[in-house]
Amino acid sequence: MTSEQPEQPEHGESTFTVIVAAAANLGIAVAKAVAGIISGSSAMLSEAAHSVADTVTEGMLLTALKRSAKPADEDHPVGYAGERYVWALLAAVATFVGGAVFSVYDGVHTLVHGEEPGDPLVSYLVLAVAFVLEGFSLRTGIRQVRAEAARAGAPFARYLRLTPDTTVKAVVMEDTAALAGLLLAAGGLLGGQLTGSGVFDGVASILIGLLLVYVAWVLGRSNAELLVGRPLPRHLRQDVRAELLSVEHVVDVLDLITLIQGPGEVMVAAKIDFRDVSSAAEVEAACETAEARLRARVPSIRRVYLDPTPGVTP
Repeated sequence: MTSEQPEQPEHGESTFTVIVAAAANLGIAVAKAVAGIISGSSAMLSEAAHSVADTVTEGMLLTALKRSAKPADEDHPVGYAGERYVWALLAAVATFVGGAVFSVYDGVHTLVHGEEPGDPLVSYLVLAVAFVLEGFSLRTGIRQVRAEAARAGAPFARYLRLTPDTTVKAVVMEDTAALAGLLLAAGGLLGGQLTGSGVFDGVASILIGLLLVYVAWVLGRSNAELLVGRPLPRHLRQDVRAELLSVEHVVDVLDLITLIQGPGEVMVAAKIDFRDVSSAAEVEAACETAEARLRARVPSIRRVYLDPTPGVTP
């Protein structure tokens, strides 16, 4: 069955993807900062801020993975899966504040006050090494998303847009933005080297900042939607309704709520109109059958609450 349903991502796989990205960004941030100071390039310093922001972001994502894996308890009866989105939302804010704001400010400052160009050779070398490392990190994230998309029977782009595993989505988007930022920084350096003007470097820095604004906005919106409460996709909700209606003794589904609580965790609640002549035992058996069928149809469904409710009498 191809359903594009939220899959249960491998927790260890997500953790490995984030650790790879964090390790790459930490080393790159230091190298970019040194190169930016030596070359006097605002775009390189913006890229350093970009990598620092990404490193902080991945630290928050690791925290999200650890805390969201805690089992349910009396105070949190449905578990801690939603905490992943809280930390991922904070990570998006960190990307905006730590990277975007600094990059735009530094670019504007360069355009207004100019800059004293230095030797760009070190910066070119750092950009080349950073491109390789960021590419490896991006490759790790893309491989995980492709595997999950294949299990869900969904196209890669659609799965990446709708996946409830926002930690891996953040890594893929941030690494993609990092590669684009490296190209912008290289363009700024080359333009300044050829013309002797800091305008190209300043513009590159501003573009890097705007790129980070976009990434932060997309990630922030995705996590906010999941925190507020996002249902299953429409076609899956129709599948759930059809599955409930196929159960013996069920007359109608009066109200249906589906809620994505975390990666691979979906709750279903419904008001069901059973046949009036059905006995209590038959209603109970129908509820058990419905739950089993729903979990078989959509494996990410973990909690099913069915409320026998009389239908409207004509």
